[in-house]
Amino acid sequence: MALIVQKYGGTSVANIDKIGWVAKHIVNTKNKGNKVVAVISAMAGETDRLIKLALSVMDPPDEREFDVITSSGEQVSSGIVAMMIKSMGENAVSYQGHQIRILTNKSYSKAKIVKIDDSSLKKALKKGQIVIVAGFQGVDEENNVTTLGRGGSDLTAVALAAVLKADICELYKDDVDGIYTSDPSMVSTARKLKKISYEEMLEMSSLGSKVLQARAVQFAKQFKVPLHVKPTSNPEDEGTWVLEEKKAMQDMEQTSISSVTYDKNQAKITLAHVPDHPGVAAKIFNEIGEKEIVVDMIVQNISSDGFTDMTFTVPKTDFKKTITITKKLLKELGAKQIISDNKIAKISLVGIGMKTHSGVASKMFTALADEGINIMMISTSEIKISCVIEEKYTELAVRTLHDTFNLGI
Repeated sequence: MALIVQKYGGTSVANIDKIGWVAKHIVNTKNKGNKVVAVISAMAGETDRLIKLALSVMDPPDEREFDVITSSGEQVSSGIVAMMIKSMGENAVSYQGHQIRILTNKSYSKAKIVKIDDSSLKKALKKGQIVIVAGFQGVDEENNVTTLGRGGSDLTAVALAAVLKADICELYKDDVDGIYTSDPSMVSTARKLKKISYEEMLEMSSLGSKVLQARAVQFAKQFKVPLHVKPTSNPEDEGTWVLEEKKAMQDMEQTSISSVTYDKNQAKITLAHVPDHPGVAAKIFNEIGEKEIVVDMIVQNISSDGFTDMTFTVPKTDFKKTITITKKLLKELGAKQIISDNKIAKISLVGIGMKTHSGVASKMFTALADEGINIMMISTSEIKISCVIEEKYTELAVRTLHDTFNLGI
């Protein structure tokens, strides 16, 4: 008897008809001889509605109460799914994050999971119950409700699969039927991948692909949880498997590039004419890190007369907060000025095959140059190359690179 953890996104439970379909599929999975834990997101648009409601009262909001409000959508949807299953004559029980005790740290709106008490889930499964869990939410040591950030229900599902030692974690999506070589809405020739490694998926998620939350992929990689991304509307579809590298590469010819991704949620900030001496960079990024702001790319110019320019990128959503911090640092460090740009995009190539294929960077840079696209910043890892460009060239860059590396159908 297999233990399967399933996750259903907001569009999959957007209305009662869709919830009915999801409930039937959960029941069918159990009737095939499986134990089932299903993680449910808030109904489509509900979290955005709750955010808007909270901000209409207080902007910026009180962080604790904001999480209390925004986590309530999952409470409703998980209860409705459980009730729908019960109406079909099946035995189901729903749990909220605090009832299971998904213990997190105190970072409201992007809390990190510390520990999960799986005893209540195991008892329910032993009784033959279908377990329904509200995604996205947890609780800190003082029993304050916390949320896991956008896409947090993916993380809930993967974390539960890890702690329960599930055989598979199935992630059902209503807007996609798998992982593609690029965004199908932007690139008509984008091709669905049958398998992809954790490493590639992690890079894609962190570089702008919105199919899976990056933290969820990291969790899956750490605990070796097999992920299967599938369309809600057609659960028999082959979808895409996210696996260990050696399994993902089986029976496949290794190509240099798996995908082209883009991220418009980027902003670039430069602290100009900063004193070039030990401890300056540490001070800048310590101040930013203390505010839970993730810095991505960093470039420091060659020192001139004891001064340098420090350029870095942050999520556009943290742009104003970062500007406030850098204005304070400007005075403390004696820097000359702040130069900022929030109309940029990051374009990235991802592929395990880069480990064994040379010339990828030059081919990428040449293709962009031929289209008149200027590169502002460059970042690389073993399996990815990223460039910062003007936001207005995003689609052109993505399509050009997709064609250049022959990723299409």
